[in-house]
Amino acid sequence: MDYRKKTVVASVAGLTLEGMDIMFISFAMTMIISEFNIDLATGGLISSITNIGMLLGGIIFGVLADKFGRVKVFTYTILLFAIGTALTGLATNIEQVFIYRFIAGLGAGGEYGIGMALVAEAWPKNKQGRASSYVSVGAQYGVILAALLSAVILPTLGWRALFFVGVLPVIFAFIVRKNLEESPEWLAAQKNKKINKQHEKSKLVQLFETPRTSMTTISLIVMATVQIAGYNGLMIWLPSMLQKTQGLSVSSSALWTISTAVGMIIGMLTFGRFMDRFGAKRTFGIFLLASACAVFLYSYATGSVAILIGGAVVGFFSNGMFAGYGALISSFYPVQIRSTATNTIFNFGRAIGGFSPIFVGYILQSYDMTVVMIYLAVLYCISFIVMLTLKRGSNKAIQSVEIK
Repeated sequence: MDYRKKTVVASVAGLTLEGMDIMFISFAMTMIISEFNIDLATGGLISSITNIGMLLGGIIFGVLADKFGRVKVFTYTILLFAIGTALTGLATNIEQVFIYRFIAGLGAGGEYGIGMALVAEAWPKNKQGRASSYVSVGAQYGVILAALLSAVILPTLGWRALFFVGVLPVIFAFIVRKNLEESPEWLAAQKNKKINKQHEKSKLVQLFETPRTSMTTISLIVMATVQIAGYNGLMIWLPSMLQKTQGLSVSSSALWTISTAVGMIIGMLTFGRFMDRFGAKRTFGIFLLASACAVFLYSYATGSVAILIGGAVVGFFSNGMFAGYGALISSFYPVQIRSTATNTIFNFGRAIGGFSPIFVGYILQSYDMTVVMIYLAVLYCISFIVMLTLKRGSNKAIQSVEIK
């Protein structure tokens, strides 16, 4: 297996495990709430604390990966992720659950940007879109894997066993990553003393070093926030909204979830190839506007067939864009701060966008599904406007994906 394929396989494994672990909490939440006798709000804090851990882990390990190497630091994030996952199954009170999920979040937050930086540095610019899409699909693999494992383990062995099993593939990913060589581009940068001297400033400071760089960083954070907010708003609330407005059963809403996930996977793979062929700006523009139209029109869908097909179409456009963020963010920053940028920007978006389900809940208390879909459509329009401000040459460090 050549180096390029190794970077994709290892990064896919990492994101699959991250997606699987996050969904473990969703499937096990009812049992955790019951065992520790906590209310729903306290249970919801588990995800919030995990997101905070991801944000801090993304920043810390992003900086470390830029300084000490992608592969070396990635192995530490996987190890930390494994420890946090296993310890969750040993928690004796809710406070310990919070601590262990924070630890797991630290590792998970660091993994994403490092993997994306490795892929960006291993693949030529005309193939980075599809390479990024292959990695991004890993999150959906994790959702499917979590659903299958939860269906088998939870009824028989309980929620603790679920987290014990969850640590095994993490060990596998750790071994795979140990056999992966360091990024040649990063190694070359380390040998260039002149470049190293230019980048002695704090890596976080460099994300806001000039007005144009600051605008680029802020714009990318806004786009990442909309991506996460849209995904969370759709996947967390739509099944229950459809049960209420369309009279779907729980099993039918589960079928909707699968249909939407399949649409997402196809959308990601399509987005990657479009990005390589037409450029990032055109591709994001098409998918953002199509997402705004799709979610708005979906509020008028009636009947099982329309709901299933519509869900797949919404998933295709709204989450297909997820495939491009790793390549897009990486393209605006030099190798010396690439992991820092990717991890910081996307995890900021994840932390802020994670509040979207709360806002959607407030909307549903006073309004209906149509207003929620208008809210999501407006988010995608805002992201489209912000995307237009990204210009080729706004950062001298642009080295990868062409912004056409």
